[in-house]
Amino acid sequence: MAEYKLLLPSMGEGVMEATIISWLFNEGDSVKEDDSVVEIATDKVDSDVPTPVSGKIVKILKQKDEVAKVGEAIAILEIEGEGGNTASEEVKTETPAAAPDAETLKTIEEPLKVAASTEFSGDLYLSPLVKSIAQQENISETELKTIKGSGLEGRITKEDILAYVKNRGNQPVQQAAPVQTASAPQPVATSAPAATITAAAGDEIIPMDRMRKIIAENMVKAKQIAPHVTSFIETDVTNVVKWRNKNKSLFEKREGEKLTFMPIFVKAVVKAIQDFPMINVSISGENIIKKKNINIGMATALPDGNLIVPVIKNADQLSLSGLAKAINDLAYRARNKKLRPEDTQGATYTISNVGSFGNLMGTPIIPQPQVAILAIGAIVKKPAVLETPDGDVIAIRNLMFMSHSYDHRVVDGSLGGMMLKHVHDYLENWDLNTEI
Repeated sequence: MAEYKLLLPSMGEGVMEATIISWLFNEGDSVKEDDSVVEIATDKVDSDVPTPVSGKIVKILKQKDEVAKVGEAIAILEIEGEGGNTASEEVKTETPAAAPDAETLKTIEEPLKVAASTEFSGDLYLSPLVKSIAQQENISETELKTIKGSGLEGRITKEDILAYVKNRGNQPVQQAAPVQTASAPQPVATSAPAATITAAAGDEIIPMDRMRKIIAENMVKAKQIAPHVTSFIETDVTNVVKWRNKNKSLFEKREGEKLTFMPIFVKAVVKAIQDFPMINVSISGENIIKKKNINIGMATALPDGNLIVPVIKNADQLSLSGLAKAINDLAYRARNKKLRPEDTQGATYTISNVGSFGNLMGTPIIPQPQVAILAIGAIVKKPAVLETPDGDVIAIRNLMFMSHSYDHRVVDGSLGGMMLKHVHDYLENWDLNTEI
């Protein structure tokens, strides 16, 4: 018998650590290759870690709520054979924890550094979570450089920056960092204590779970950063409904996939973004960053009531069939905790299907650092006036409300409204002969 070290795997660019949520097996339990053995959480997503070998868990090295770094051993397994991890396995798996050379480190970190270059310059390499805390707490670059990092290559971890914040007190900051939204007010959590609510007799107190806390913080921050404006439109999607009804059985037989309305909505949104590329931007201080890629976020409700937004990368390069497969895959993995951290990163525009809950319309909050989000309401049969060569007639049509919320700092009513109208036009004029 031999020992095998189960290491925390790489979880995508910029993700250097994760928190142990729960172990799915106990010490002494036997596991098979590819069994999910532990649930972990990053600042982006919860996921499972499978074991690459079969064996028996003899020691758990990282307990619930402890933080592990990428490449760090989290458990020891007893496996058949001699020698445990082979030399090649050790090198391959533990590379993230080893000290890389300068060229390798540059390759790994350069994208993250570029993304943060308008916020923190110099040689600071910050994970998205650490960067978010620094911005929220108004920690300047000068201050960050005084923090001794305990992470890989001396990087600042979440524990490092939280410890700094705790000991920092309320001393005034001499030099504020030029954060992404320099003109925005500071979050309420950092400027004023929240009101204390006293529970009455019989009230149930339910502590927020980790994901709900992150959602709450992000939503408050998003509302404080971006002045929201919302436009509404009612769209006749009768052709869309007819087209889907005609093609859904054929598509499922051919591809083994469900054909929902979402690929059609995404296709219409992508076309409208191509018409109005200034909706596919972010704001960094007084600069506007025009995005090259069109990555569509897809707000997805989870079984536990929380919300996550997986991202369809390069949606403009996918066919309707490709979009359907990508959407089904992301939705399935989101609901089954199979998403990787990179699956929730990089969205440039988001769609929220409030109609899936039977709602006619909604006014969603714009996820930062995007500048717009589209809410799609329920499709309802209604009598509507149609213009015909013989005059107006009343007919039963499939109608749907859409609402477009946008950041008024950079998107005015004309741009936000015309973008919405183009989505409307693409859906109303959907070609019944479109191939899938």
